[in-house]
Amino acid sequence: MDDIPIPIPKNPTRLMDQLRAFIRSKRLSYKTEKVYCFWILRYIRFHDRQHPNNLTVDHVNQFLSSLVLQENVSVNTQKTALNALAFLYNQFLSKPLEGVEFTPSSKQRHIPTVFSHQEAMSIINELSGIYKLIVSLMYGSGLRVMESVRLRVQDVDFSNGCLIVREAKGNYWRRTLLPSSLIDGLQNQVNFVLAQHQKDLADGCGSVYLPFALERKYPNASTSSGWQYLFPAPHYSIDPRSNIKRRHHLGEQSVQRAVKAAIKRVGILKKAGCHTFRHSFATNLLRNGTDIRAIQEMLGHRDISTTQIYTHVVGLHERGVTSPLDFSNSNSYQ
Repeated sequence: MDDIPIPIPKNPTRLMDQLRAFIRSKRLSYKTEKVYCFWILRYIRFHDRQHPNNLTVDHVNQFLSSLVLQENVSVNTQKTALNALAFLYNQFLSKPLEGVEFTPSSKQRHIPTVFSHQEAMSIINELSGIYKLIVSLMYGSGLRVMESVRLRVQDVDFSNGCLIVREAKGNYWRRTLLPSSLIDGLQNQVNFVLAQHQKDLADGCGSVYLPFALERKYPNASTSSGWQYLFPAPHYSIDPRSNIKRRHHLGEQSVQRAVKAAIKRVGILKKAGCHTFRHSFATNLLRNGTDIRAIQEMLGHRDISTTQIYTHVVGLHERGVTSPLDFSNSNSYQ
């Protein structure tokens, strides 16, 4: 249950506990909380555990430059660290971070690895059961692995032919494609979850975690069928937030392990994993002529420039460009 926030005191006194409480008051995702806390701790330890209130923008510049000069991090990693420190000063400490000047990373952003349709399907067909269905959704709907395992029963909108992604990155909701080829499999999965939920209720369990304050606002929602996870864990566990025995969703790591093993079995040598299916969803839609704005909406990108990276993935031969080595004999040079 690596997506469950760690407990913090009701009246926190330590800096990091106070920071975590503030982040949760802003309703940021737990992944964002972990990333921000990681970089802020790195920053504090870099400066011999001094309180950030006693540090200046020069200390921020020193830390960000060190990430490049000593650790050779990428542009995105350095930006993530800067975002964490900007949040620390601008929002948490209410001390606007001005005059930031640091050595920028020269490592360029890489073009994402993608599967061809044949490669993606060969991996999916190497899987079975619940893992095959989850990976099919990652490729067929453009879901992140986190979004896939967190789907609820009510998120599958069979009547409108779409999926509702509620607990997405940044806590933004969106709709995306529901592949028609998965409808029977998803309906069978829903039926399984509903039957298992009835058994859980009979066992005195059957409640599920609800985000934010929904459990207090709707006391009966946690035991309703619609809020149950579409891909539940095989066993009960104790929720550390409430000490309630309940069934969580399937873990991300188990899906990642299954995908890694399947990629190895089919002999694909690309550096790939679960997220490659999301990249492949976008790229193969683009190859098929889908409007990039529609792809942006389905992926949940706030900025179109993030989606445009996939235009660099589509091969030159798909734009009508041919290598001179492949010219026909009649057009070949002498």
